[in-house]
Amino acid sequence: MLNTQKKTRIVVIGVGAVGSTTAYTLLLRSRMDELVLIDADKGKAIGDALDMNHGLPFLNRTKIWAGNYEDCAEADIIIITAGAAQKPGESRIDLLKRNVVIYQSITDEVLKHNQNGILLIASNPVDVMSYFTWKKSGWPVNRIIGSGTLLDSARFRYLIGEKLEIDPRSVHAHIIGEHGDSEVPVWSLANIAGTDLSLSDEDKTEIFGNTKNAAAQIIEAKGATNYAIALALDRICTAILANEAAVLNVSTLLTNYHGVSDVFLGVPCIVDRTGVRETLSLKITDQEKEQLNASANKLKEIIESI
Repeated sequence: MLNTQKKTRIVVIGVGAVGSTTAYTLLLRSRMDELVLIDADKGKAIGDALDMNHGLPFLNRTKIWAGNYEDCAEADIIIITAGAAQKPGESRIDLLKRNVVIYQSITDEVLKHNQNGILLIASNPVDVMSYFTWKKSGWPVNRIIGSGTLLDSARFRYLIGEKLEIDPRSVHAHIIGEHGDSEVPVWSLANIAGTDLSLSDEDKTEIFGNTKNAAAQIIEAKGATNYAIALALDRICTAILANEAAVLNVSTLLTNYHGVSDVFLGVPCIVDRTGVRETLSLKITDQEKEQLNASANKLKEIIESI
């Protein structure tokens, strides 16, 4: 009997450092039945697809090909990593003018062929790009997800764990707000198994500084960040496809979230098959609320200028 069950398809648009690493991570972890790679440089997409196909004898069966925007039609998740690369010393916001033009054409093409999937945005500045995509698409906001501060929170947890010699998976800590310079460390809720962190103010300053500057440090050293963000995007895809209702710090539209509205920012969200099912309101301090509002106001000014 033929298997008539719908095949799971993920499309990755943009196979630069982030896109290709994300596609490979999804393949290694057998997240989908079909993987489509789309890039303005069709040769790069063809090469990546061919290279991955040659590894299939060592993996679970997955159909992989370099496709076109028409292939978005059957996609469950469309990951957009395309855009101009961040240069050494360049802030994420500096990327905006160069990326908006690129994003406009990509979004137009995707929307011609898919109205039911989930758009997962990873291009920087990710919060602004996610807001822009939501406005452009007219889709329900739950189906537009930015990678948000999921990676920032992972970096934060790793650095806390390193300082305290604790497995980072046992560290519970959040970065919220912009994926960028105005991000907010929620020290008031950071803990290990419910216990307070034994960190001095100097330790906290050092840890947050290294968290916020991690991307710049990596870009200066090797030109791009790609491994950790690929794992973060894989984690989001897994929460969606497995209908996990996992709590992840992704970027979504906020409505009266500690006074913040009409902007995409990274906060803890319940992510399942519908996308962002719900945002979780953290019980943060007044100072952290002020920092979050400052982060939101910064991005609103940028959005208004577009």
